[in-house]
Amino acid sequence: MNVTSVLFDLDGTLLDTLADLANSWNRSLQTLGFPAHPVEAYRYFVGDGVQMLLERALPQGHRDEDTIARCKVAYVEDYAKNWNRDTRLYEGMAELLDSLTERKIRLAVLSNKLHEFTSMCCQHYLARWEFDVVLGQSSDRPRKPDPAGALEVARRMNEKPERFIYVGDTATDMQTATSAGMYPVGALWGFRTAQELQAAGARVLIKHPMELLDLLEG
Repeated sequence: MNVTSVLFDLDGTLLDTLADLANSWNRSLQTLGFPAHPVEAYRYFVGDGVQMLLERALPQGHRDEDTIARCKVAYVEDYAKNWNRDTRLYEGMAELLDSLTERKIRLAVLSNKLHEFTSMCCQHYLARWEFDVVLGQSSDRPRKPDPAGALEVARRMNEKPERFIYVGDTATDMQTATSAGMYPVGALWGFRTAQELQAAGARVLIKHPMELLDLLEG
């Protein structure tokens, strides 16, 4: 493949953030008198931005704008204090990033996580590697699966979208990659299933980060 760059999703792809996300959201919900959810439920709650998460997590009849706004405020306050308690790089990810850097493959991140927290996570866990662009959810651009963010990454890096591999763990990521004209690769170590990724357009599924190198050699 004639690849110059790899664009990564963050949660469920580069970093296992599930426990910290779930715990912060559960504390935020409980603060407002709503029930918590099992950590595993957040595999399907996260990935499509804060608004969609709350539409999934809040009880029916309590998904009005005011309640969602109050939950967002509570979450931002809690996660800002607890974002790095259990979060970690996935096994094999450091080795992959080392190998990509050695091959002079350029790196970038695009997440539906709030931009502030996306930047914090990257600076803390990924500072060892150079990422040309890091973009999180912002009012300046529509969230994934709209391709605007991925195309903005390509423009900032002065690279053609077709020169990118896009690695993600959800249908949203695969749809984003396809719409942007990038090569969609599904990460099976993340939050969702092979069936979801394939149905959403994944060209290849990989079980371990280092398997991505096989695509560069193919």
